[in-house]
Order: sequence, then structure tokens, then C-alpha cells
Amino acid sequence: MRIGVDAACWQNTRGYGRHARALLTALVRLNAENQYTFFTDSTQSQITIPAEAAVRMVYSTTPTVVAASANGHRSTGDMWRMSRAMSDPALDIVLFPTVYSYVPVFGRSKKLVMIHDVIAEKYPNATLPTLRARLFWKTKVSLACWQADAIATVSEYSRERILKHFRLSPERVFVIGEASDPIFRRLDDPKPSPRLISLGIARSGRFIVYVGGFSPHKNLETLIAVFATLSRQSEFHDLRLVMVGEYEKEIFHSYFGTIKKQVEKFGLAERVIFTGYLPDDELVVLLNLSTVLVLPSLMEGFGLPAIEAAASGCPVIATIESALPRVLGNGAIYINPNRPEDLEQALVRVLESDDLRRQMRAAGLVAARRLSWGAAARQLIQVMEKVVIQ
Repeated sequence: MRIGVDAACWQNTRGYGRHARALLTALVRLNAENQYTFFTDSTQSQITIPAEAAVRMVYSTTPTVVAASANGHRSTGDMWRMSRAMSDPALDIVLFPTVYSYVPVFGRSKKLVMIHDVIAEKYPNATLPTLRARLFWKTKVSLACWQADAIATVSEYSRERILKHFRLSPERVFVIGEASDPIFRRLDDPKPSPRLISLGIARSGRFIVYVGGFSPHKNLETLIAVFATLSRQSEFHDLRLVMVGEYEKEIFHSYFGTIKKQVEKFGLAERVIFTGYLPDDELVVLLNLSTVLVLPSLMEGFGLPAIEAAASGCPVIATIESALPRVLGNGAIYINPNRPEDLEQALVRVLESDDLRRQMRAAGLVAARRLSWGAAARQLIQVMEKVVIQ
């Protein structure tokens, strides 16, 4: 097959970009007999795109990872140039690893579009702050669903909600899983880097860690409020909250300012650490040092930070509104994100019980090892072959 790949999201540092880089790198290296052409509008992407693939640069006034922000959109000219390039009649199939960077494609090639979740549809005000942004998103996703020969998503949880929301035929929607990068593993002797030490992260003390963005649907106000309650109790005098995620150059909708003010209001400035973006080699050390990772989101299509934590031997407390109950099983405790008392009770259980943490750590490591990007790439190959021969 001659496969065209939309790589406009390649440099994104959040979930879309991580997913695209891991899945497509595994795909190209596993399935080298096919011909791959990656279409990108950023020269930076060429550095990490697999060498086995051809790269076609498409001129843009502003790269997609900058232009397609919560408050903005790509210019008509930029979208047209990408659309025209990807409408190459020599291609058998065009793959969009996320609908986030989708553009209409014309011609004989089949179209496969990945929709990771329905968070923007379920919580539009929490993800797309303006009416214009919501209209652009709705138009884009509707057109993608109409034009695509098949839709892929990252979990059965997301598939069920995509089918219900968009009223698609079940035969058109496929699941292609996710996994953690091999760098996330149990370390025999995790040593904080100078940067982590400068932030106040050392081997002593107990850490609750959150990894992700600061969008309203992440439900971080609940996490801060629960942490404030625990921090007032003497048995948790050493407890600190570490929040990992970009907040200075974030292109997605962020309410970091709200969270920071809440931390100050509760008098927690000395006990809450904002690290900003952390590279994986530092993140794996932090996860090894942390007592528990909390992912309290109102919804997650998959919940990759929880898988990365489990692979690093860190117990997990996660939203039940995700794929994680099916994926992690006993490696996590699941909470209703709308019930702060559930989160507080779960944290107390995990923090106070060495036995429970050992049990969760063991179950999480087993569950994380079942997942691999190679397996996800094989699922993608099967879907593409099915779509092309239709």
C-alpha cells in the first residue's frame, strides 16, 4: 500500500503528538513493505519522523501545532495547501492520526481518521472557550466523519461514545489501542535530576503526582480542594502535590491561572509543585518516587499518564469515565469525578496502606506490560488493509 500520513500534529507535546509519534514510528518499522509519505508543515518534524518514511514539506504561514489552538484556527490557505498535497492520486489511503489536524482530502484514496474521544463534544465550554472555536471544531469533525471511509479510536470506552454521539455505523469504527513508551519502567535506584531537586522533589516524603494539561475538564479544582483537606491532617504533614504539565506555552484551553490562585487561596504554595513540561527521562524518575498518581478528569478517551505511571510501578487513582477500568483492572482505584469524597477516601486508603500500594503496583505492572505500540500498529495495519480492499 502507498500510505499518506498527516504529520501536522507531530510536534505537539500533549497526548495527540505523543500518540502519533509512538504509533506511527512503530507502524513504519513494523510494516516496511508499504510505502509511507509523511506530510508536515514544520521543519522540526523532519528530525524525528522515521527515516524509513518519505517526508513531504507543505508550506504554511503558521505550523498547525501553533495555529490550531483553543482560540485560533488554521488559515484557509494553509489548509488548502495541505489538502491539495494529501490529495495525491498515487496514494491508496490517507491516515489522520487525530481529527485535530484533519483537512478535507479529495481523490481516489481511502480516508482513515482517528477521533480520540468525545470530550470536546461532551464538555465544549471546558475545551473550546469561544463560540467561533466550537463552530470550527464541530464543522471539522462533522466533515471528517462524513468523508472518512473508517474512523479509529483509542479504546472501547471511546468507541461506544463516538457511536452514540455521531450516530455512526458500528462497522465503520475501530479500536486501536495505546501503550506506554519503554522508557517508563520500574527503576532500581531512581535518582532525582538537578532540575527535580531544585523543584523540591527528593527521595524523602510522599508525593501525589498529576500529569497532563490544565484544561477545565481535567477536574483539577477537585484535586486541589481534596489535597487541601488532607494537608491539614497531621498524619499527612509530609505530603506534597506535584503537577506536571506545560502551562506557559499551552495552545489548548488552559485554566492554569485559576488553579494557581486556588493553591494560593488554600495556603498551599509551599506544598504544591508546578514542574511545567518534563521530558520522559525525568518523568519516569518522578513516577518511581511518587506514592500515587491521580487522574481525576471528567473524561479521558484512554488515560495514557495512568499507564505510564503503572508501568513505572506507581499506584493509580483514576476517573471511572475512561478506558482505565478495563485496561488497568486492579492496578488502580476508580472514582466518580463528580464526587470529591470518593477521591479523598481513595487517597487516604492508598496513602495509609503499604499492602494496598504493593498490590496495586504489582497489578499495574502486569497490566501495563500487556500493552505495546507494536500491537497497536498491527491493529492499525489490519484496519488499513480492510479499508483499502472495501
